[in-house]
Parts: sequence; C-alpha cells; structure tokens
Amino acid sequence: MSFNKITIVGNLGRDPELRYTPQGNAVCNFSVATNEKRRDKTGELQDATTWFKITLWGKQAENASKFLTKGSPIYIEGRLRVEEWSDRDGKNRYTLEVHATDMQFLGSQRGDEMSMAHPTDDSPIADSGFSTPPSDDDIPF
Repeated sequence: MSFNKITIVGNLGRDPELRYTPQGNAVCNFSVATNEKRRDKTGELQDATTWFKITLWGKQAENASKFLTKGSPIYIEGRLRVEEWSDRDGKNRYTLEVHATDMQFLGSQRGDEMSMAHPTDDSPIADSGFSTPPSDDDIPF
C-alpha cells in the first residue's frame, strides 16, 4: 500500500490563473508560500520560505479564481509531485507541485475572524464544498 497526501497552510504568492480545457473543465493554477524559522550554522534564526505550485480543478478552481488574490491565506490538501525541468543554463531544477483535492479559505489577510466562514444559502460558495477550517482548539499542536 502507498499513500501520498500533503497539507499546506500558507499564502498565495500570485493571483490565481483560471483556464478551461478543450472539454470545458476548469483548471486553476497559483503558488503558495509557507514560512518557518530555522537556525543557521551560527545559531541565528533565519526565515525559510518554501514555494508550492498548486493546481485545482472544477468548481474549486472557479471559486479560487473568484475569491482569492495574492497574499490570501489558504489551506490546501492534495497529492505532492516533484516536477523536474531544465533552466536556461541547462541545470536541472525541481518544483514542488500539488494536485489539490481540497481547499479552504482561511480568512482575511489582516488575521480577522473568518471572512467566509458562514456563507449564506444563496451565496456563490454555499454549494462549493468548502467547510470552515478547524479552530485553534482543534489543532493538536
């Protein structure tokens, strides 16, 4: 048995780009940055940023392009893939790409209460399958 699942909580690095396949399926791409503090060789704390390319499909792709912008906080679940490519100098480069299976809006950029926590029944995100993210009390760390 094998299992490939990743959970990312971060901020959009650019506005989502929505397009449609020839069959009419929506696909949306954007990048997400995660940040952490690490100690360098001298023991000083340094910020470390990891970038992920995200791909969403269907209704989630359409909602991402409508409601998210650069800097938006987001929760993503999906399958991780490593894409290999060559840069202009012919050096092999690697990109972490996530084929998302679930997305949740986390709120405003200012850290206010959930800005989309309770959509009304007639709102465009009411039937999108989004649910509110867990509260701080629900997170085990």
